[in-house]
Amino acid sequence: MEERCGHCHTKYKIEPSFFYGAMYVSYPVGLFFASVALFFCFFVLNMSLLTTFLIIVIEMILVLPIVLRLSRNIWINFFMHYGQHLKTKQRV
Repeated sequence: MEERCGHCHTKYKIEPSFFYGAMYVSYPVGLFFASVALFFCFFVLNMSLLTTFLIIVIEMILVLPIVLRLSRNIWINFFMHYGQHLKTKQRV
């Protein structure tokens, strides 16, 4: 990820362990991707359970960068409110 936001220049690395919380967010995000693959492969395409499992493992490896970035963005949005930051910046 970038060191700072390209729009508001907020520093992404707030403190050394800030994004440890993103690990807790990445679990349901990863479950979402795995559930979509399970539904599509097993129920729609009627693949075997072993084939579906292997596809889910491969998919999770391929979407790992997406899951990591998405979970970090979700986690930082719990604490940073960009709309308020832009309003105060425009007044000054």
